Amino acid sequence: MSILSEIQAELHAPKGQYNSFGKYQYRSCEDILSAVKPLLAKHDCHIILEDDIVGTNPDRLYVKATATIYLDKELIGTTCAMAREQVTKKGMDEAQITGAASSYARKYALNGLFAIDDTKDADTMDNRIDNTVEPRQDYIEKAHKAYMEEVEKE
Repeated sequence: MSILSEIQAELHAPKGQYNSFGKYQYRSCEDILSAVKPLLAKHDCHIILEDDIVGTNPDRLYVKATATIYLDKELIGTTCAMAREQVTKKGMDEAQITGAASSYARKYALNGLFAIDDTKDADTMDNRIDNTVEPRQDYIEKAHKAYMEEVEKE
């Protein structure tokens, strides 16, 4: 079994946050990091989280988060996730909007890296309508298309 597989099997990242408006539990990026850090130390690994802003239209900027795990200097896994930055959000300044998009993208990059299944998490759906709603495939496809367009420009 690879070290990454061992960490994935041992990792338990509980949903340590509560959304009182939507009345659901969820896990944050910080919850995942708190749970995985002891396992990283146990296996002599470390992770690096990086953010990039992608998109050329100021109304459609995305934060692309990359989570990479290393054993010493050897890369053993990496994954990316994207979150769209809203142009404005009531009660938040621009730095807070970017920070929120970064946290969201990092959470999903970590989910991918450590095989955390969030498909049944309340924060991936609209609880006010129906708890069986699937994540919006059109949004995922648009985000992927925007990312691929940026890659092609480079």
